[in-house]
Amino acid sequence: MTLDVLSAGVLDPVGSAARAPVIVAFLIFIGVSLLWTFTLAAGEEESPEGLYLADRSLSPTFNGVALAGEQISVLTVLQTAGGVALIGYDGFTFALDVLIALGVLLLLAQRIRNSGRYTLGDLFSLRASGRGPRIAAAVVTLAITIPVLMVQLVAAGISAALLIGMPTDHAVVACTLLMGCLVACFAALAGLRGTSFIHVAKVPITLATLTVVTLLALRKFEWDPGSLLSAAVDRSVAPDRYLKPGLWLDTAGLGPLNAFGNHIVAILGLAMMPHLILRIAGSRSGRTARRSARTAVWLSGIFVLLLITTGFSAAAVVGAADLGAVDASGQSAPIQLASEVLGHGSTGRVVLITVMACVVFLAVLTTVTSVTFAAAVSLAHDVFAREGRSRSDTQEVRALRLAAVVVCGVAVSLAAALHNYQAQFLIAFSMAVAASCIFPALIYSFFWRGFNRRGLLWSVSGGLLLCAVFTVFSPTVSGSPIALWPEARFDWYPFQSPGLGAVPAAFFLGWLGSVTSPGDSETAFRRIEYRLLTGTEARRQASDARR
Repeated sequence: MTLDVLSAGVLDPVGSAARAPVIVAFLIFIGVSLLWTFTLAAGEEESPEGLYLADRSLSPTFNGVALAGEQISVLTVLQTAGGVALIGYDGFTFALDVLIALGVLLLLAQRIRNSGRYTLGDLFSLRASGRGPRIAAAVVTLAITIPVLMVQLVAAGISAALLIGMPTDHAVVACTLLMGCLVACFAALAGLRGTSFIHVAKVPITLATLTVVTLLALRKFEWDPGSLLSAAVDRSVAPDRYLKPGLWLDTAGLGPLNAFGNHIVAILGLAMMPHLILRIAGSRSGRTARRSARTAVWLSGIFVLLLITTGFSAAAVVGAADLGAVDASGQSAPIQLASEVLGHGSTGRVVLITVMACVVFLAVLTTVTSVTFAAAVSLAHDVFAREGRSRSDTQEVRALRLAAVVVCGVAVSLAAALHNYQAQFLIAFSMAVAASCIFPALIYSFFWRGFNRRGLLWSVSGGLLLCAVFTVFSPTVSGSPIALWPEARFDWYPFQSPGLGAVPAAFFLGWLGSVTSPGDSETAFRRIEYRLLTGTEARRQASDARR
């Protein structure tokens, strides 16, 4: 991520006249939000089950709205809208991946909830006993979580620096650290119930703000969508290719296959995020889990539609040149659009910029908290509580708090240290790990009777290792303009997403490990299958029938 133009002070979407009221209003909103979140956190139960799952007491509609709120992250709000604004058709198709991913989660939601498990370690232990699967699950969770947190915090730091009118390198670092520390405080106290309320509040605020911004942009073109789209094409970096596939950088002449891999891995990776699995597992039953996922799908559909219109509006009103001046992914698109749809000096402009900044802060607060919380639950439940010694509920809760602070602290430190580098390889790695290590394991665990411990360990460890190797030797690290080191050349793996090779390899390793490991798992699988389909234990049903 480059900050040359920012450091030169060229970009100032707020303006000196509006900066003071915008900052004051933004700080008041931060204070009120944190006060509310700490109040919610104070009311959380001090038992592990109460914190992890809210005692599975959330209604399906409420949990569905919160699940939709999980999709409203800094990455989707800023980078997806920026992608649509800069690369047109390709950005549009990537925006749809968010919606399709929820469709994949919908297909597995009932089985995840009926299993009675809520962490990756629990789900992996369905077909594999011992500490190994739980340790592997914790490692996978951290491999997904840390890169996601880094990208989210860097984007939040850049947005905050733009807002206060100090878009310099040092200001971005300071804002990243400050935002990270604020969020870490809440993440250390939060539970599923408290974060759910913030997610539910975030959804209408975000949808309303994006609606107002796009309507104001449409008014500048006399309410003619065709004129707005034409202006977006004319002001793009490549008007003749803006509405056609291929504007996004392809590598090694493997454009269609590369694009296909990016989409598939993004869909599977977004669907298998640990914090989404935790929320699905917190549903009252398998049926309510499906109802929650359906609610999230249609709300996310509205959100994705608004993101796409926001991206095209930003391209039409601001122009690709100004958007790309901040960074290659156009993450400032929503804020710059909010600053241009109303006249400078107007009260409405100050209000709109402030509300957009508040949306970004809510996205940071909720997403980073949810992701951190899921990682902390994995460490506390799968590692700390399973070390062989008896652990009290109080000790496990303390371990949860400490794990949340450590995970968030590591992510904030790395984000501040690496903020000036291209971050695309982090996103690609995180999505690939989720798609390669979780999706094959769950599919085999839920649907294949021959799956066993060796197959799971081979699939998960092999997928993680291949993701790391393919990422290091991919065009996102060297050999391309979007790479971490664009001048170096060791990109022998030709695809941008490591998951294109790692996902099928993980499926193969899971099969190979299972068929080469002796043992009859027929009876165990029948009991598990019954549980996955009904949500109850087979032996209990048999006992009731005898009575």
